[in-house]
Amino acid sequence: MKYKRILLKLSGEALMGDSEYGINPVAAKGFADEVAMAHQLGIQIGIVIGGGNIFRGIQAAAKGINKIAGDQMGMLATVINATAFQNILESIGIKAIVQTATEMRQFAETFTSRNAISYLEQNNVVIFAGGTGNPFFTTDSAAALRAIEINADIMIKATSVDGVYDSDPKKNPDAKFIKNLSYIDVIQQDLRVMDHTAIILCHENNKPVAVINLRKKNNLIDFLNGKDTGTVIQK
Repeated sequence: MKYKRILLKLSGEALMGDSEYGINPVAAKGFADEVAMAHQLGIQIGIVIGGGNIFRGIQAAAKGINKIAGDQMGMLATVINATAFQNILESIGIKAIVQTATEMRQFAETFTSRNAISYLEQNNVVIFAGGTGNPFFTTDSAAALRAIEINADIMIKATSVDGVYDSDPKKNPDAKFIKNLSYIDVIQQDLRVMDHTAIILCHENNKPVAVINLRKKNNLIDFLNGKDTGTVIQK
């Protein structure tokens, strides 16, 4: 395989499936199956999951909740998602460990890169929850940070579209697909792949980013096998 260790970024909305909020077990199981197939190929997998299916700090701030409190609530939502996804993975025979950015010993381990790498090398999937542990940082930034800290070969952002486009393909039917990009392209063209902090982190640490559609069955495996799918961002 081209990659030995990956960091997969899943949005909270991905777990929502066709539901209006919360966790859709069928959708979550579909993503777990994709992870399981990659895991069975011997790839070490770290996962960062967002919390937007449960709580979004930006929306809360618009309704009068303090931004710091809103972000903290969003971080707690990622712990709920991580715990659910851990349970689903283990139900199909994949051992998974949840590590959180801040201490909550009754629910999960506190993150350390040393322990995370050790778990990965012992054939566990490691799910990172709680964002970075700080307000004002997105889960994209948390994913970039964890990818660097566990020395992942690549960060893979799972989306509901086939990769990066020059505009939103859900709103613009003429949006053009972009196969390869540099980090600077993303920033200069203000492409909404992920927030600029995450892109800069990846740029400064030479961490390639792939954007793929994980709603397509076997798309993760196809990418890992070197097939021409998704968008790759690198120097």
